[in-house]
Amino acid sequence: MNLLFFVAALIAIFATIMVVTRHNAVHALLYLVLSLLSLAVIFYTSGAPYAAALEIIVYAGAIMILFVFVVMMLNLSHSTEEEKASTKLKAWIVPAILSTVLFIEFIYAFNIQQNLAQPIEIISIKKVAVSLFTSYILGVELVGVLLLAGIVGAYHLGRTKKKNLHRYLETKE
Repeated sequence: MNLLFFVAALIAIFATIMVVTRHNAVHALLYLVLSLLSLAVIFYTSGAPYAAALEIIVYAGAIMILFVFVVMMLNLSHSTEEEKASTKLKAWIVPAILSTVLFIEFIYAFNIQQNLAQPIEIISIKKVAVSLFTSYILGVELVGVLLLAGIVGAYHLGRTKKKNLHRYLETKE
């Protein structure tokens, strides 16, 4: 299990460095998803399968979709040639290989856990929900407000303002 942990940790570090160094926002988001998936493998190999599932569903799923929508609303590409260059195969090879390695690690760790004499104790969803909405309710509400502020801010940054020209200065097409 230690080898699986260290391989996933190396992938997480590499993917996080790639997030910071990429100029294309879509490529940075792709590496961010890879980093979050490697953190899920780390959680699973550390004995926290519920945290791994939450990592995949909440962060790699829902929040990354929100980021992709923000990138789409902001329309950061300057030309169609730049968009075509960002979808070439060489931009997707490294993340695809690393994702495959993570998937193989996860399957291997899952098979090892099934063969253990004493399986890892799994915390029920009810316990997590009760703790989130009793002890940590303030944090949950603050995260919700923060996400709402991010959505509203992204909308205001991405919208284009109309230019009011005088009716005699407008050109008709």
